[in-house]
Amino acid sequence: MKEKNKIHNFIKERSYLVWYVKDLDALSEESIIEAVLNYGDFKDVQKMITILGINKTAKIFRQQTQQVKRCNYRPKTKNYFQLYFNKYA
Repeated sequence: MKEKNKIHNFIKERSYLVWYVKDLDALSEESIIEAVLNYGDFKDVQKMITILGINKTAKIFRQQTQQVKRCNYRPKTKNYFQLYFNKYA
């Protein structure tokens, strides 16, 4: 199964993380990562990393947190995953 299909099946099983979205197939990997890191539990995070890979997940996270315009991560979430990805990715 393609990675894109896997990540969309993953988020469909956890639609409560993106309750504000009607078309889950339209979600980008970036949006899925943001939702899982912000609202998911650690098992969700681990499953997502299994699908996308830790390096790809870390790269997208870092791009999102370095944006000047806006960052949708809570400060504690951002800090935790910066430390986590610095250690493991």
